[in-house]
Parts: sequence; structure tokens; C-alpha cells
Amino acid sequence: MSFPDQNPTPPAPHDHHDAHAHTGDGAGDSAQAQLRDIAEVPAVEVITTAAVHLMSAAAVKCGLADGDDAASLTDLDEARKLITALAGFVTAAAPEIGSQHAGPLRDGLRSLQLAFREASAIPDKPGQGPGEKFTGPVN
Repeated sequence: MSFPDQNPTPPAPHDHHDAHAHTGDGAGDSAQAQLRDIAEVPAVEVITTAAVHLMSAAAVKCGLADGDDAASLTDLDEARKLITALAGFVTAAAPEIGSQHAGPLRDGLRSLQLAFREASAIPDKPGQGPGEKFTGPVN
């Protein structure tokens, strides 16, 4: 699966006087170029990219980051919020993006829910873990 660049290519430099002639400060030209760039990205890519960002952030907060500082980056309160948001997002998006895209997102979500459970000193009751109000209990 390919994802669009996270940092869109900036528009080509404009002559200083031309930019001011169009917008007064040149900011409008850049915004128009960004709108044209995002307009070309299919909705399924925008949705899956957003889900992957939530997954990545949740993984770090669950202590799954690479490197020696993974434990210091763990924050289960933040992970709970991210996983719950991801669960709601994936649940809502699934009918729109189809099972070929939703399936891997659900698998990743389930892995994060299990990682959260494993990282928690006090386990949640079944059905009360992060995102389980959207996904049902995760075993």
C-alpha cells in the first residue's frame, strides 16, 4: 500500500512581484497548490494514512517503539485515547473503504488492543479496554 508524502512538495518559486499581485502576500498561491495536491489523493488513501498515524502513535505510547528509550515513551493513558479513537475511526470507515483496506486496519487495531492489555498493570474487564465499545471484547 502506498501513502502520499506527508510533506507535500512546495509549489515552484514565484516571482516576488507576481505572488503579491495575486494574493497580496503569496500565501494564497501556496494554499491553492496544496488544495490541488490533496484533491488528487483518493479518499481511501487519506483514511488509511490517518489510521496508520493513529496506530503508530498508539504503538509508541504502548511501549512498542524501537530503541532504548521505548519504556520512557510509554504512556498508557495516551495510548488508551489513541486506540479508542482508532477503533471508532476504523469502525466508521470500514463500510466506506471496503474489507480489503479495513481488514488490515482491524488486525492492527486488535494487535494494539492486545499490546495495551499486556502493558497494563491492572487489566481492564472484558469489553472495557480501549476501543472495545466499538469493537467488542478482545481476547
